Amino acid sequence: MRHRKLRFGEGFRVAFEVRRAQCAEMVLAPGDSEGGEDNRHRGADQWLYVVDGRGVAVVEAAGHKRRIPLEPGRLLVIEKGERHEVRNTGGTLLKTLNFYYPPAFGRDGEPKGPGRKR
Repeated sequence: MRHRKLRFGEGFRVAFEVRRAQCAEMVLAPGDSEGGEDNRHRGADQWLYVVDGRGVAVVEAAGHKRRIPLEPGRLLVIEKGERHEVRNTGGTLLKTLNFYYPPAFGRDGEPKGPGRKR
């Protein structure tokens, strides 16, 4: 068993990974974004759960871009290979809990293994 109290401090932080899954917390300040036109995880699915705040996810799947509103309680699955960006469009911090299968990042937050961004 593993456990950790999440801080949801600004930025991206890997909480831990177990076998073939990984959990990370991401906090974006108002107006900030993460990802972009070339951001994708070739070998990892990303499950993004909105804990607090408001924003939008722009996801390109099968050649079509979709804008998904983000609000507390929203769960979004970004499948491996889908280009994506997460933007904070609200006036407070956007806090998300992200699960990657398989793990996509090292403890330092840099992409690794099959989950590499490019």
